[in-house]
Amino acid sequence: MLSSLFKLVPTQPPASLKLHSHFTLRLFRRAANLCLALSVSHCILVAQSSTGTLIAVNQDDADVSIVDAQAAKEVARVPEGAVAGHEVATSLDGKIAYVPIYGDSSVGEAGSDGREMVAIDLASRKVVGRLDFGHGVRPHCILMNPNDGLLYVTTELDRTVTIVDPNALKIVGTIPTGQEQSHMLAISHNGRFAYTANVGPGSVSVLDLKSRKLVGVIKVSGAVQRISISPDDREVFTADQTSPRLAVIDTATNTVESWIPLPAVAYGSAITPDGRWLLVTLPHSYTVAVVDLKTRHVVRTIPVPKGPHTVLLSPDKQTAYIACISSGSVAVIDLSDWSVKGIIKVGKGADGIGWASSHEGN
Repeated sequence: MLSSLFKLVPTQPPASLKLHSHFTLRLFRRAANLCLALSVSHCILVAQSSTGTLIAVNQDDADVSIVDAQAAKEVARVPEGAVAGHEVATSLDGKIAYVPIYGDSSVGEAGSDGREMVAIDLASRKVVGRLDFGHGVRPHCILMNPNDGLLYVTTELDRTVTIVDPNALKIVGTIPTGQEQSHMLAISHNGRFAYTANVGPGSVSVLDLKSRKLVGVIKVSGAVQRISISPDDREVFTADQTSPRLAVIDTATNTVESWIPLPAVAYGSAITPDGRWLLVTLPHSYTVAVVDLKTRHVVRTIPVPKGPHTVLLSPDKQTAYIACISSGSVAVIDLSDWSVKGIIKVGKGADGIGWASSHEGN
């Protein structure tokens, strides 16, 4: 590839170009060398760049969409064999997707009580394992903790977070949350603490993952949804469901430090790695709000398809994926200019989304 590239960049000007001085000739050669350097640099970046798979969990179809992220296209569907998963996490090697089977209802509503988790091999696109929790627990949010290699799953009806060894597909522990409807989960980047958004109670539980104990419960509002944590682990964000605002929790004191006003009631959120921007989904206005965390104000809103729920940042941090549950699609936002650069069609009720990385090089 590089040899062909060198042939494309001339070291001498074409005969048709008239040069009237040695100075002009030197400029030409410098420009050619710069072009070559930039091209070689681009080749190196391409050779070392990562590719990945986006996974979307389709509640209404009880299956999982596998999406080629580079092509921005769904390439396969995998039936879960149960009703129905909501969220997803992937193994550290990017080969397996883990989907807890929540049931056929929304949080706090009547319906079936899921009791299992399925493991999907992304290469063969088949369910290759199942974990039975032993009874109905409505397992929901699932996160892989890279610090210990374990999966952490909210198990609502037991008012716990269940710890799973992903290799053995075996339960290795539980941590009480002290609250009902512990629906969503965030883990600190150092792997020490976890925070659950307890929807109906309108609270956040703080868990010590090392000692596997409940540290405390923070009252936030009448109801909350979703939760995210800052890159420096100093702040946790959760969306008030009774008012258009976002709670900011100080993790040093485990108290609500402040509120961020929003143009509509929010749902999911995610923070850019530099800690500057907070992306917040606003399901009822079909937009994503961008909050400047320096000023704590919304600086723009981005129109997306109906029902934006979940925000996922790509590993290269250049793209945000927004799962839009009411439209069966995933919006692709370019973080360099906040533009929607594509809409990926997936299954009905697309909610949880995850990422499986793979690396290719020459």
